[in-house]
Amino acid sequence: MKKLLLFALLAVAGWMGLAAFTVASPEPVAPPTLKWYTWEEAIKLNKTNPKKMFVDVYTDWCGWCKRMDKSTFVDPKVMEYMSANFYAVKLNAEQKEDIQFNGETFKFVDSGGGRGVHTLAYALLDGKMGYPSMVYLNEKYERIMISPGYKEVPDMLKELKFAAEDRYKETSWDEYKSGR
Repeated sequence: MKKLLLFALLAVAGWMGLAAFTVASPEPVAPPTLKWYTWEEAIKLNKTNPKKMFVDVYTDWCGWCKRMDKSTFVDPKVMEYMSANFYAVKLNAEQKEDIQFNGETFKFVDSGGGRGVHTLAYALLDGKMGYPSMVYLNEKYERIMISPGYKEVPDMLKELKFAAEDRYKETSWDEYKSGR
C-alpha cells in the first residue's frame, strides 16, 4: 500500500511539474520586420519629419530581389539601421499605377509584349534598368548614389552608413568602401 501511495504521489508531482512547465512556456513572438513605405507615403512623412530615402527598385520576377527580401532586408542590424535613418521605399519598376511627384506624373510605359517600365524607376536609375537596384536620396530628394545588384548584410550596412552619415559629402563611394 505504501508503494502504491508513493507511486501515486510521484505521478501527481510529475504531472504538476509538466503542467507548470507547459503553462510557463512563452508564446511565440513574430520576428520584427522592416516597415516598407510606398513612394507617396515616404514623401508625405518627409514633409513633417525629413529623413533620407532608401529606394529598393525591384520587379516581381527578379530572383535576386526576392533573395534580398529573405536575407539582407530581414537582418536585425539592417532593419534597425535603416529604420532609424531612412524611409525605406519599395518601388516596383513595372508597376502600372501613376505616381505624382513634384508636379509631374510618372507612368508605366509598355515596351510591347506586356513588359515595360515605370518612368519614376527609369528616372531614379538613369535608365540603367537592372534589378535589384537601390537608390539613396537625401531629404531634398537629391540622389546620393545608385547601387545596383544583390547585397549581403555587411555590404548593405556599409552603403547605409555611407549615405546616412553623409560620408558622400567628403569622399567617393569607391574610396569609402576601400577604406582609403
